[in-house]
Amino acid sequence: MVKTLINALAIWVAAWIVTGITLSGDDWQQKTVTVIAVALIFGLVNFLIKPFVKLFSLPLFVLTLGLITFVINALMLWLTSWASDKLDLDFHVDGFWAALLGALIISVVSWGLNLALGDD
Repeated sequence: MVKTLINALAIWVAAWIVTGITLSGDDWQQKTVTVIAVALIFGLVNFLIKPFVKLFSLPLFVLTLGLITFVINALMLWLTSWASDKLDLDFHVDGFWAALLGALIISVVSWGLNLALGDD
């Protein structure tokens, strides 16, 4: 539950900073529900799909010394945007570069909050 809330806050920060990521809604309560739902989808995508993508891209991990992780994280955020669109959530990532910058921001904010709050 705490991890989901941390991801929700990180996604909210990314939507606030990155121009190509939109989190729309009528009021802050609707945005809060939307961002929590998006965080749940993001966690599900990272849990179910990301391990397979990392496994099949293992040679690229070796070749790029792990930098392909940024691209994979961007693709997972983009996939989350697609799934959110299918579920009629007000969250959209407009293009790969917005996804890349958003994934970087989400990673940094999540790391910082996990460091501050702990994993317990």
